[in-house]
Amino acid sequence: MLSRVADSLYWLGRYVERAENNARILDVNLQLMLDFQDGSDMTEQRQWEPIIASLEDQKLFNSLSKQFTAETVCEFVTFERENPNSIYSCLARARENARTVREYISSEMWEQINRLYLFMNSDAARQECANSSIDFYRRFVDSSHQFLGITNATLTHGEGWHFLQVGKYLERADCTSRILDLKYHILLPSGEQVGGNVDTVQWMAVLKSCSALEAYRKISVGQVIPWKVAEFLILHDSFPRSIRFCIDGLDASLHRISGCDRAHFSNEAERLSGRLCSDLDYVTIDEIFKYGLHEYLDRIQLRLIEIAGAMHKTYCEWMEPEPALQTQAQ
Repeated sequence: MLSRVADSLYWLGRYVERAENNARILDVNLQLMLDFQDGSDMTEQRQWEPIIASLEDQKLFNSLSKQFTAETVCEFVTFERENPNSIYSCLARARENARTVREYISSEMWEQINRLYLFMNSDAARQECANSSIDFYRRFVDSSHQFLGITNATLTHGEGWHFLQVGKYLERADCTSRILDLKYHILLPSGEQVGGNVDTVQWMAVLKSCSALEAYRKISVGQVIPWKVAEFLILHDSFPRSIRFCIDGLDASLHRISGCDRAHFSNEAERLSGRLCSDLDYVTIDEIFKYGLHEYLDRIQLRLIEIAGAMHKTYCEWMEPEPALQTQAQ
């Protein structure tokens, strides 16, 4: 497969996943506001500032807006074209990558991503977002799921499909680690006790942001316990958005691309992914908390960046990396 095609498919998977993740976070945060509608437990700035912090876009946001409100943050994360991580920007880049490999992907894939882009670029999208933001973001998430389903059903599961999977799983693992780190490191209000009402509601919001609340409830009956949530989102081996599941899928796809057995490695990307996969297989949540949850998640994010850089060097060394990869590395 041409490096150009592999690179475009890889970033197509990453951008679609990133856009969907942003939509899900905004949807959950808007619903969370209803629990604190009287404003006594949480100010509007405290509610929305962590969203920008998790995307690491504070400097750009401050240059465009001075207040953290639902309107300003949703506009910045959804439609702001100067923001490279906004839903619109991610979707536009995903569509452009799909266009460059139009001859490789299926017609159904192109139609779905193009239809979604045209909708986001229309006045109808802004109107729907203004009328019912929650319904708007849920519609976007559903459309993203449709794209993934169409991809799995209509694209040959060869090298190209595995490059898509690599992009998807890298982005998903990174997003899950950032959401979990955000709650643990930033969200707990001053004066609020761990295990208090606000704390429990926020941990439930973390699970909802990863579409994990129902799956967690089926495994852990009773109160939402922070260390169990962390264990579920990091180490569960069969939940599709846990970090362990994503790294396992990433490692499997990298080895399918090269044809190397998973017990060995043929390039640096496979060595790094295999080592991370092995670490996640044998680490315990007690060891993670002893090491420090924030420090552990920060290390995971750095290792994901190393894998992405090694994969780009292995398969697309002659090409300039995407701006999003450069930003993430910084």
